Amino acid sequence: MNIERHQGGSCRLVFTRVAYRYLTGMADESLFDFLHMEIVSHVYKEQQSSKGEMDNKDRAVCVSVLESMGFRVGQGLIERLTRDSPSFKDELDVMKTNHQGTYVLQDNKFSLLTQLSNGKQYLDQAPKYLAFSCGVVRGALSNLGLDSVVTAEVSVMPSCKFQVVIQKL
Repeated sequence: MNIERHQGGSCRLVFTRVAYRYLTGMADESLFDFLHMEIVSHVYKEQQSSKGEMDNKDRAVCVSVLESMGFRVGQGLIERLTRDSPSFKDELDVMKTNHQGTYVLQDNKFSLLTQLSNGKQYLDQAPKYLAFSCGVVRGALSNLGLDSVVTAEVSVMPSCKFQVVIQKL
């Protein structure tokens, strides 16, 4: 499957819509997995075709593009989930488990990494497959009124650790 630009829109818009539907239970997991792999590939190829060889700055641009796509999906997800609910702000204070506003989420079999490898073989490729997920969490929290920094760390695939730091106002 190759993702190409289509008339009147962008492959990014299509991916964002499929991701949103997957996260709300309206799309199949395998469709999202395949599309996620293709969009990551597309973003990197698009950046590389304009430059030739990619350096660290080009890779950072790609990660930023993927993270911003995830951010928008996270915002949309929270808009939908909270449409019929008043506000979660009071409940979020109860969720804090430490006083620094840092949360660590670990998934020992993160679905977007299981297609790549078990072990350390493609460890250097992991960040580009995690950028979108970081954006989803950051976008969701943003729509709940919480500014945050979300990072992901992988030491052995497909295990992944997300760190969410809530910014103090």
